Amino acid sequence: MIDIAVMASGGGTDFQSIIDAVESGEIDVRIVLLVTNDPDAYCIERAKKHGIDYHVIDHKGKTRREHEEEIIQIFDEYEPDLIVLAGYMRILTDHFVDRYFGKMINIHPALLPLFGGPGMYGEHVHRAVLNSGMKVSGCSVHFVTNEVDMGPIIAQRCVPVKYDDDIDSLSERVLEEEHRLLPKVVGAFGEGRIKLKDEKAYMMPKKDN
Repeated sequence: MIDIAVMASGGGTDFQSIIDAVESGEIDVRIVLLVTNDPDAYCIERAKKHGIDYHVIDHKGKTRREHEEEIIQIFDEYEPDLIVLAGYMRILTDHFVDRYFGKMINIHPALLPLFGGPGMYGEHVHRAVLNSGMKVSGCSVHFVTNEVDMGPIIAQRCVPVKYDDDIDSLSERVLEEEHRLLPKVVGAFGEGRIKLKDEKAYMMPKKDN
């Protein structure tokens, strides 16, 4: 069983999807830590409810490097095998990303490599999809690299873009798939089924018993 740490900045519904998958026995990992940069984030209440350690590391009044060094100190204490960015709303420095390359993943509410990069988060992503005329959207889980949203893609799920969609309806449909996809990727990582090869990522199928 691996230990995972989750980083989140808001409501934490993706965080909750991992909690639910762990508690139902769907995946065999241990959530040892939540790190958030927002002392008012609702994800803290989710951690409290489920007995998960949490640390609030506010970024205000600090340089990015200072803020990240505080997070690194916490990670050094807990030694997670995997770090999951689940709605963490800060771009991480090269120093931080390089330290955890290959053991840090992110969920993005669009089909990468389209609709990614700086500024592409939340409603901005869904507005861009709707404005593009794309007939499908979805979500992507990828390894985190120094290029925002451009790390090796591990897995994706698609949803239709309907003729009467607005930002809210499309966002809700994508979020439902995020809640299905993210725990599966975390579980696969715990089983050693995520492989990196030639700067590409693959989620290998489960072996028959």
